[in-house]
Amino acid sequence: MIEKDAFGFFVVLAAMTAVVYVTRIAGYWLIGRLVIGPRLRRMLDALPGSIIAATVVPTLVQGGPRAIVALTATALVMIVVRRDFFAVLAGVAVAAGAFAFGL
Repeated sequence: MIEKDAFGFFVVLAAMTAVVYVTRIAGYWLIGRLVIGPRLRRMLDALPGSIIAATVVPTLVQGGPRAIVALTATALVMIVVRRDFFAVLAGVAVAAGAFAFGL
C-alpha cells in the first residue's frame, strides 16, 4: 500500500490517530461528568481483570501446551514478584524456550 500511495497511507494513519485521541479525550470528559457511586466503582475496579481474562482465555484455548506453560509461568512470577514487566518477561522467555525445545 505504501509503495502505491504513500500519501494515502499517512492520511489513514492520521485519521486513525485522530479517532483514538478523540475517543480517549471523550472518555475522560464523560467520566468527569459522572457521579461515581459504589456500583460503578466496583465495575471500574473489575475492568482491568476482565480485559486480561478476555485476552488470555483465547490464547489458552488455541495456544496448546506452549501457551499453558508460558501463562502459568507468567502467573507464578506475578504472584511472587508482583511486577508486570518481570511477569511478561518470564512468560515470553518460557514461551521462547518451549518453542526452542519443540513443545
